[in-house]
Amino acid sequence: MLSPAATAVAAVRATAGSPAAVRGMHARILKEGLAHHPPNPAALVSAYAKSRLLPDALHLFDETPRRDIYIYSSLLTAVSHSASPELALPILRCMLSADALHPDHFVISSVASVFARLRSRRLGRQLHAHFVASPYNGDDVVKSSLVDMYCKCGSPDDGRKVFDSMSAKNSVVWTALVSGYASNGRSEEALQLFRSMPGRNLFAWTALISGLVNTGESVGAVELFVEMRRDGVRIDDAFVLSIVIGASADLAAFVLGRQLHGSAMRLGFLSNMIVGNALIDMYSKCSDILSAREVFEGITFRDVISWTTMVVGEAQHGRAEEALALYDRMVLAGAKPNEVTFVGLIYACSHAGLVQKGRQLFESMKNEYGITPRLQHYTCYLDLLSRSGHLLEAEELMTTMPYEPDEATWGALLSACTKYKDAEMCIRISDKLLELRPKDSSTYILLSNVYAVNGKWDSVAKVRKCMIGLEIRKEPGYSWIEAGREFRLFHAGEVPLDVREEIMVFLEEMVLEMRKRGYVPDTSSVMHDLEESEKEHHLFLHSERLAVAFGLIKSPPGSVIRVVKNLRVCVDCHTVMKLISEITHRKIVGRSFIREGGHTGQTTAAHMTGKGRTQLREASTHWAACGGWAVVSGRADEICSLTKGKR
Repeated sequence: MLSPAATAVAAVRATAGSPAAVRGMHARILKEGLAHHPPNPAALVSAYAKSRLLPDALHLFDETPRRDIYIYSSLLTAVSHSASPELALPILRCMLSADALHPDHFVISSVASVFARLRSRRLGRQLHAHFVASPYNGDDVVKSSLVDMYCKCGSPDDGRKVFDSMSAKNSVVWTALVSGYASNGRSEEALQLFRSMPGRNLFAWTALISGLVNTGESVGAVELFVEMRRDGVRIDDAFVLSIVIGASADLAAFVLGRQLHGSAMRLGFLSNMIVGNALIDMYSKCSDILSAREVFEGITFRDVISWTTMVVGEAQHGRAEEALALYDRMVLAGAKPNEVTFVGLIYACSHAGLVQKGRQLFESMKNEYGITPRLQHYTCYLDLLSRSGHLLEAEELMTTMPYEPDEATWGALLSACTKYKDAEMCIRISDKLLELRPKDSSTYILLSNVYAVNGKWDSVAKVRKCMIGLEIRKEPGYSWIEAGREFRLFHAGEVPLDVREEIMVFLEEMVLEMRKRGYVPDTSSVMHDLEESEKEHHLFLHSERLAVAFGLIKSPPGSVIRVVKNLRVCVDCHTVMKLISEITHRKIVGRSFIREGGHTGQTTAAHMTGKGRTQLREASTHWAACGGWAVVSGRADEICSLTKGKR
């Protein structure tokens, strides 16, 4: 027959996960005088933690007069999985000094998890040294935690040393090390280790694919996913699918994204929220906002990421009314907007000229939701004011906001000054921006253009001198397009020989038609001191125009032309795309692959030229061989099963 203490412990463990039940059992134990009888305190702390009542667990810990290693182990385990892992540090100090207890292998493992989450390599090495000197130095479970800790702290080589010292290596530690190399940009080592791993399972594949996507190697991630499907790995977890959909979004690979949507449907994951969120983001980034909205409306349970991704997508497509209406629905649904939500909303107001609405949102962010505006919010708000012509108000806000304006903030104001042709303010802002000695090449191009338009060629020379001195080079412009089953990348000023004649004839015909409609080339974006005819020829060979021409020549009639560029699309090319769309009666969608602040996105020239371009084309071909096919027209509800193989 169990003792009263043992019965109480069993009852406490049974209540874990239910706050009301845990508190009720705690009250009962107090009445019976067993509250401080070991191991009740440790069991209660663990039960409170599993019921997401960490403050109660900490309070109970403080009230326990005789704390043993078991209560410390329970509390540190709870803290290691909580939203506040830093709370483990004073608890650990208390254990070592106040109670003079030596950590056992369970405690060391929990503390390793804490230091992994804190990304503290210094504390991690101290813990490792303590472990080596302890009686538990041969424990492979602790070593597995140390491997994970070193990898998450950016030291996969240190993790490898611990890994090599293990006598028994399970799939968990193999996966941790593979993920560590991949997440730290060491893809070759990650792949080599992965290939030598015995019994690769879905989690190992997912860890490697996720690591590649996080470090910008989206093409390699897609290839691995195709290989995984070929190997017949059963996909019984939606996470890997959401990651690969994210990779297709990073690449703006619309056809691939549609194929993955078909896979989600085939595998029964369309109702999964993380897959739905990834699809919304993918369609938004691939400029198919209607399909993004359709996926969003089909999600049964939406979290703040679902709402925010859709709001930002609507905003980026200039659909301010839809974004604001969606925000109202979000609030009524009880979802609390976050910082990113407000970035999207203010951005939407900026591009729609809704100054008063933008002001209201900026204030409600602080007053209603307690969100402290960051520099990114101020930059969007400044963009709203300056785009609407409130230039002086925007400049005044820059001097009074609690952040030092960076080059992106000054650049937003400078772009607006250029739009409103305020020459005096343009020069004043340009001079301030140049004093910052910015690091981004696009900022120098903007400065050079402003000085060139205002005839300040000495300042243009100064900008170029700064670029040379700081070893900053203008990133070459390039655009890519998927036309049918063909993928092509175009560099500015370079027309591939196999399609040169077709593209040049087509563009010349378009120029003649555009001039009949009143088109006059806007050469303000050409920073070189050239004759006007030379500037026009420079514009004529911009990469996005070459890609559009190729798409119109090679794609099926009526299909949408989607072009992605690594840099911002110039004003003249915007005009040209609109006119060509009107002349050919074809929808043309252009996307600049730019992050917030003007920096280029994850897909760089290294990924999309040469080997990278070939890999993406081959990945698409391999996918087709696995049963995939390209949906060129139609909507999300028309996608059928696109992949073969067992689930």
